[in-house]
Amino acid sequence: MDLSSLSPDIQSLLAPMLEDTAAAGADTPNPVMATAHRLGFALEDGTLSRADVTKLVQSLRDSAFLRRAGRLHRYVGGTSPETTAERLKDSVQKLIESLPARTAEAFIQALTPTRFAAVFTAHPTFAVSNDVYSALAECASQPVLPDDAPFFETHRRTAPPTLNEEFDLATHAIARARDAIDLLTVELLEAAHHHWPDVWHTLSPQPIIATSWVGYDTDGRTDIGWWDTLRLRLRMKLFQIERLQQQVAASGVSAPVLADRLEKAIAVIQQQIAATPTSADPQAVASFADLLVNNHATALNKASDLADDLQAAINAAPEAARLPLAVARAGFLAHGLALAHTHVRLNATQIHNFVRQKLNIPDDPGNPAHRRALLNRVNDALDQAETVPVDFGSLMSDPSTAGRLMMTVAQIIKHIDSDTPVRFLIAETETGYTLLAALWAATYFGIADKLEISPLFETEDALTNGDRIVEEVLRSPAWRDYVRRTGRMCFQFGYSDSGRYVGQLAATNLIERLRLRIHDQLARWNLQDITVIFFDTHGESIGRGAHPFRMADRLNYLSPPHVRAKFAESGITCREETAFQGGDGYLLFGTPELAGATIASISENLFTPLHHAGDPVYEQPDFSADFFSSIAEGMTKLVADPGYAALLGAFGPALIDRTGSRPPARQSAESANRTRLSHPSQLRAIPNNAILQQLGWCANTLQGLGAAARRHPDTFETFNTSSPRFHRALDFAQHALASSDDRVLKCVIQLLDPGFWLDRATGEASKTRRAAFLSLMRDLEKLDFSADLHAMFRRIQADHLALREAWEEAPHGSDRLRALHAIRIALIEQIWLLACRIPFFMPRSGFNRDVMMQQILCLEIPAVLKEMDHIFPSGTAASDLDFYEPRGPREESIYIREHREIFIPMRQMFELAREISVAVMHDIGAFG
Repeated sequence: MDLSSLSPDIQSLLAPMLEDTAAAGADTPNPVMATAHRLGFALEDGTLSRADVTKLVQSLRDSAFLRRAGRLHRYVGGTSPETTAERLKDSVQKLIESLPARTAEAFIQALTPTRFAAVFTAHPTFAVSNDVYSALAECASQPVLPDDAPFFETHRRTAPPTLNEEFDLATHAIARARDAIDLLTVELLEAAHHHWPDVWHTLSPQPIIATSWVGYDTDGRTDIGWWDTLRLRLRMKLFQIERLQQQVAASGVSAPVLADRLEKAIAVIQQQIAATPTSADPQAVASFADLLVNNHATALNKASDLADDLQAAINAAPEAARLPLAVARAGFLAHGLALAHTHVRLNATQIHNFVRQKLNIPDDPGNPAHRRALLNRVNDALDQAETVPVDFGSLMSDPSTAGRLMMTVAQIIKHIDSDTPVRFLIAETETGYTLLAALWAATYFGIADKLEISPLFETEDALTNGDRIVEEVLRSPAWRDYVRRTGRMCFQFGYSDSGRYVGQLAATNLIERLRLRIHDQLARWNLQDITVIFFDTHGESIGRGAHPFRMADRLNYLSPPHVRAKFAESGITCREETAFQGGDGYLLFGTPELAGATIASISENLFTPLHHAGDPVYEQPDFSADFFSSIAEGMTKLVADPGYAALLGAFGPALIDRTGSRPPARQSAESANRTRLSHPSQLRAIPNNAILQQLGWCANTLQGLGAAARRHPDTFETFNTSSPRFHRALDFAQHALASSDDRVLKCVIQLLDPGFWLDRATGEASKTRRAAFLSLMRDLEKLDFSADLHAMFRRIQADHLALREAWEEAPHGSDRLRALHAIRIALIEQIWLLACRIPFFMPRSGFNRDVMMQQILCLEIPAVLKEMDHIFPSGTAASDLDFYEPRGPREESIYIREHREIFIPMRQMFELAREISVAVMHDIGAFG
């Protein structure tokens, strides 16, 4: 870390950070804690002001911002439009060269059905303000990184995003993705024009599409009404038709019939959006239904309604205008009547509850003893299923989440887009009964043939036994008939939850193994003629499944060439789908340049022929199985360790801002009685991973790796240098180690250790400080974290040492991150010491000193300061009115000193601690 730009005082305070103490002995002072103490002393004696610390944090934050922009630029292979165009052209040329016959039919067959989907989700990773995200994308898009980051006083959001804001951000990213897909389509059609000049203008290639579930994902949330989903879906329809209208106008071609239909459709859809109800008000719903149901022809009901008009416009266009019109048609027909395809999602339990009521099936699907009986019951029901009509009255009256969502999808299919299938994702699928129950419900509502029912495999049990779930549904004649009718079978894999329970590297191995077992099941049931859709739901961080260094490696890591080759050999067509989640994911489409480079990376992955090079991971499966199962075992034991839950739940949640519209699963921070975290499952996956980043140890990527490497150190080294698959996995560990530091984690555990404060009190000369240290000791004893935390740290440290022995070249954490952590530790100590100065107060509505200190030690500072404002009011303005008596003294505030010296500094230091969290996140590269 270069300190030359900092003041001499700050340079001397941070000097310990530059010392290479990674291999120092146990008696060597921890440089992180030593620096934190030096900063704390400087703040207390006035050598360093809070303004000085703020400037230091901003400097480190902006430096991390620029490094993140540089990584993003490299991640997609550079952002030069000229380079992107060449990459797209080269990938199309590889496609042409790989065709079995140089014919237009072979060309379209290679591109049909769709081979890849970019799925935009609203996962809560909107971790910085929208302006900062825009600036980050702009910096990453420059040919040369700027010397200085654009300055913002804070990178944090002023408030969590709303659902409508998330939708707007998603649609902006999707629009740029569509523009980038059009660039690929230009190259495809130009190649077709060169090779097949007589027919190229009739072709509509659609190898890559965009998909979204923003506004349609109801898993774990009740704040999205069916009216919200329909309103947002209508907006997507409007965006799609407006896009086509703009493209036709830009071509300069006069197509009066087409233009008239588009103009009228836009006018009606705008009326439908304006009339969408905001609640289940019967009159409002009836008026909306009138507009929606009785305007199919004008508003358009399927994209193919315009196919003839589009072809006529292309045929009549001058030669120079035919290509842009053909590109517009391809994008329009590929996406149907929406800017992106539609995914909806709910939980398996919601499906079970709906079907239990309808079919009177009281048995628990989670009980293995009931499995066979349940499967028989639902299969019998499928044989006898009868469809019922759906109208808005039935939608309004249904009390079940699954029933309402099914009927909402039915209304979308009937009245908004009758051609384009809707993906129906089911979270926490752990039995085939769930999928068959969903098929029964879809049949009941008459939408089975337009619904792509997809299990989400995300738990360890589902990933380990997913092939059993697949076998259970494939044994059903009704399911096999459904798959053959639709021509598709869909699967979704979750990387966040699976990774945090068994370790990210082990989870990915389980997913790869499950893909191969799915292949075997499909072959067994003679379903090689369908398309298999694999949707990888991962985030942008290593803890949630995204390769840290290159988009090309990310795509090959999620969908290994070995697996793709296996499906290709059997003649099974695969469609890959990958998630771009929230603000972090949208960055890859944050500018036209980034979007183009991202699509170029996907195109290269799709069209580069697979090479059947050997890989030791597959040639020595015994080592691979043992290695990854050892990681899973190590991570599973850590998750079960009570110290791990204590670490995550102590003050970690307070270090991160709320980053999405989805309601938090945890109890409100304003609650006076804090519930102690007893298991990581009480946290959602994204905050779980974000907390680990902020505590200085990426445990869900690293834990168990040392034990696995120690079992076979020689083989570990051989695989690392000779196996592309294994090396890509270790890239995750490499980035995790560069973003982690066991000394930072040790500092966190020391802060929560009463003995640490007792030792400080023993050596403290000042009576005031000694009393504060002893007070903190007593309050920490009440939390009772220490013993479990130290035992947990020994578990992590032992595995870390084993990894260092087996992998001597493994990287160490950076001094930049150590400096940020040291500053924050100093701030936390200062906040705690200020808390010891809060005057005595009488308990108020269950809020007393013990509750206050418990919350302060867990850094729930906003909640505490809200109480302090009531207990120690800052006063009201004195009145000069005549109250008809002799004037008494006017007290504007009797607590001004407490606010000036305690509460205001506490608030400022807490806000700065959260700004440091943003800086740490920038340095690591993603939230969560």
